[in-house]
Amino acid sequence: MKAILSFAPLFSRVRGALAIALILSLTTLAMGIALLGVSGWFLTAAALTTAGAAFNLFGPSAAVRGLSFARILSRYGEKLTGHDTTLRLLSDLRRWLFAKLFPIVPSKDLSRADLVSRLVGDVDALDTVFLMALGPIATALLTVLAMSIGLGVLLPGAALPYAAASLIAIVGVPLTLIALSRQAGNEAVSAASALRQALLDGLDGHQDLVLLGATSRTINAADAAADRLAKAKTRLGLLGALAGGATQFFAGVAMVSVLVAGLSALPSGAIDGPLLAGLVLAVVASFEASAMLVRSTTRLTSAAAAAERIEAILAAPSQLIEAAEPVAAGDTADVTFDNVLYGYSADRPVLDALSFAVPAGTCVALVGPSGAGKSTIAQLLVRLADPQQGEIRIGGVPIQNMRLDTLREQVTLMTQDAPVFNDSVRANLRIGNPDADDAALHAVLRRVGLDEVIAALPQGLNTILGEAGRTLSAGQARRLCLARALLSPARVLVLDEPTAGLDPEAEAAFLTDLRDIAAGRTVVLITHTTLPANSMDRTLTLRAGRLSEAIA
Repeated sequence: MKAILSFAPLFSRVRGALAIALILSLTTLAMGIALLGVSGWFLTAAALTTAGAAFNLFGPSAAVRGLSFARILSRYGEKLTGHDTTLRLLSDLRRWLFAKLFPIVPSKDLSRADLVSRLVGDVDALDTVFLMALGPIATALLTVLAMSIGLGVLLPGAALPYAAASLIAIVGVPLTLIALSRQAGNEAVSAASALRQALLDGLDGHQDLVLLGATSRTINAADAAADRLAKAKTRLGLLGALAGGATQFFAGVAMVSVLVAGLSALPSGAIDGPLLAGLVLAVVASFEASAMLVRSTTRLTSAAAAAERIEAILAAPSQLIEAAEPVAAGDTADVTFDNVLYGYSADRPVLDALSFAVPAGTCVALVGPSGAGKSTIAQLLVRLADPQQGEIRIGGVPIQNMRLDTLREQVTLMTQDAPVFNDSVRANLRIGNPDADDAALHAVLRRVGLDEVIAALPQGLNTILGEAGRTLSAGQARRLCLARALLSPARVLVLDEPTAGLDPEAEAAFLTDLRDIAAGRTVVLITHTTLPANSMDRTLTLRAGRLSEAIA
């Protein structure tokens, strides 16, 4: 439960709405207790009234109707306010978590599927914290306090037994349930995460899995995770049922204690029959909150496990360390790799003592076989990773001495798997330059040969492209990502396979015009394609992480 408390600052942002939801919850429960108590008193008093005696039916019946309507309205307000506040909390939590993830991604310890699982499934599990746990707990405790005070005034002999039974039901039973269900809750969260990972991996690699006849492995992994989840959920359900039974038992104890105390007080006239009936039914109604507590407690253990998983990734060390005393960017856009060593293991470097320079305003191509280290150079330039040895400079300034946001204002990268987002064409392009107007957008679309394609879409620049850009073909989506990179005002452009998806003529035309398109910016082009003559200022060939050839 300690992990849940680490998210307290997020709760403070909506404390006003949470307080309103709590007040409405208390009002709803109070109306329910009053409704059942008044009804019990009314019916008993009416039954005990002797024939011919006057009895005011209007007052009690009006009170019953009024309490019923008040309870309906307060319940509606409670649900509306509570759910709205919870959804806003989850939204704030996702934004906060997403921002926290940037410094530690990419991570060698967490897969993409696991990150998605934690960002979606684990955050969703936290909706229990206020809506079905903290709110009902606070409501139940305040109700027990109020009922105990009321019984102390009206029926003193019942106050202490009621308070003891109620506290056991709303505190003792949930705490015991939390202790017993902790392991099952952790297992449920872990199994749910494994199931999501198996499903995401299967969806991502569906085509290859089918073509290679390897679907059984993914299916078996999903089945195993689903079986684990079912067993954990079954155990949680069983423990919840036992706890529910225990709660009802102590509710019965509280009711009987009030009844016994009342029957003992009847002969002396300390209490009359109608009032006793009303108090007994009010006691029954007061346990409405405790019934929800049992249901929410089983979910609270899963929420605590989810909070611990979220806390674990936030506590992970950043893959990149910001400069203690950051410096400003240099005045020029020349790029220098000086004796750079980088590898995932010490004995197998991807780049081995690599040194080269790209003068400002020139276009340099990096060519070579797959696995030579070309894409690694691109990642190092934007500090998605840091070398184990050597130095990378832009404008004469070591990039590790710059703030990350300063560096990424100087360098933009178009990766091999650059995404198209489920948004409009305009929004996708403006990721590269939020201040670009429509004229600039149309101009960059013309450069990559997409202007006519976008113009033909139903809403032009406002057309929503769908998940992964499904409105466009693979080649068109690639060109849109290229346009986004070109739109960036960064002085250094790093383009990793930018012409993938272009037809040969369009590819040759783009490479020939790249220097003009870049408009004097420094360009590092990573490609497998055959370059047109004189299209680059220089071509560097990498083999096994070493610069084996340089052609001017």
